[in-house]
Amino acid sequence: MAHVELIMPKMGESIIEATILKWLKQPGDSVSEDETILEIATDKVDSEIPSPVDGVIKEILFPEDTVVEIGKVIAIISTGATADSEAPSTEPEAASTLAEPSSAQTAIATAPAVKTTPAAASPATSSNGSMSASQANRFYSPLVRSIAQEEGISAQELDSVTGTGLNGRVTKKDILAYIKTRSSAPVVAVANPSAAAATVKSTSAATAAPKAAEPAAISLNAGEEIIEMDRMRKLIADHMVHSKHTSPHVTSMVEADVTSMVQWRNKVKKDYLSKYGEKITFTPLLMEAVIKAIRDFPMINISLHGDKIIKKNYINLGMATALPSGNLIVPVIKNADHYNLQGLTHAVNDLADRARANKLKPEEIQGGTYTVTNVGTFGNVMGTPIINQPQVAILAMGAIRKRPAVLETDEGDVIAIRHMMFLSHSYDHRVVDGYLGGSFVRRVADYLEAFDTSREI
Repeated sequence: MAHVELIMPKMGESIIEATILKWLKQPGDSVSEDETILEIATDKVDSEIPSPVDGVIKEILFPEDTVVEIGKVIAIISTGATADSEAPSTEPEAASTLAEPSSAQTAIATAPAVKTTPAAASPATSSNGSMSASQANRFYSPLVRSIAQEEGISAQELDSVTGTGLNGRVTKKDILAYIKTRSSAPVVAVANPSAAAATVKSTSAATAAPKAAEPAAISLNAGEEIIEMDRMRKLIADHMVHSKHTSPHVTSMVEADVTSMVQWRNKVKKDYLSKYGEKITFTPLLMEAVIKAIRDFPMINISLHGDKIIKKNYINLGMATALPSGNLIVPVIKNADHYNLQGLTHAVNDLADRARANKLKPEEIQGGTYTVTNVGTFGNVMGTPIINQPQVAILAMGAIRKRPAVLETDEGDVIAIRHMMFLSHSYDHRVVDGYLGGSFVRRVADYLEAFDTSREI
């Protein structure tokens, strides 16, 4: 029988590792092609990994809650076998070694062995290849090990780094923060050369294990309870704090009269549902105006890398979507400027539905160049959204409300009931000034107010 290696799949251009959340199959279990074997998570999205073949799980190489590099072998599947034949044998292994291997077994035996732990290059392994008791109970991702090796961090020093990840795991953020603290330690000039070694030793001891301040014990009052943040909420929190620390946010707001758009949508929504089999909401109509405005102001569709501006000559429009859990995710409509209204409507409905069902693919939440968020869904008239890094701007669309407004007519000004909404545009003031940020959102409003009520569906 042949053996097939199950590889940790590539989940996107920026993803280099993933966490195994749960094994749905165990050694000895039969699997069918495309049947889900395990669930994994990245910092972008959770995914289910299917079996590439029919067979039996022979071996699982990484346990749950382990962070594994993309491209690593995570399990072995035997093909052409049943669950009974692959179940662990109670006979001594020595007896099986006397049998002549088949050609298939010979091919597998000569293949390179799967390495589940790095060799001596790993900083978490001692010079004789053994590991300390503390190291044996603490997992370090390949990325953390690589960074530690490059920075010359010993196994003992790595053990002293405080981890903020799952079960105290040291994350990339933790090791980089530690290196920054470690490298900023003062250099002491010693007049007595004989005391140099002792001075260096004491300095290293003082800086080798900078412990983060432990949070004070929580004292609960009557009627209070502790709720642990889930993994997605922790990621959202990190992204929001990072964005605020990265971009100086400025928000410009305008009010738009969207009466024509509302009247047109109310007029055609039944015919649209009958013709295309799906509802048309205000979101794709608003996105049309955003896309037109981005074409008029292409420097809003950029990202910043150091002191270099990266101008995007394509429009990948992100749409912030609230999940049933209360968390937020941003699926992306790639090349949104190539869609007509029917295409945008389908893309919006499809991505929103699959986002709420946790069925998005990793590549569908990456690569956005500009983001819109509809705070009007929650009944809010306006908001000050936080930029979705590495983008430089985001637009919040408020609730549409009927209000009295002044209209200019040939016979003079009159007061009429109109459908009004606020647009709030947050932008990165490092590269987007008030003229560009304000002009852009004003142009979006202009397109909405000039909506053609005679257009066909």
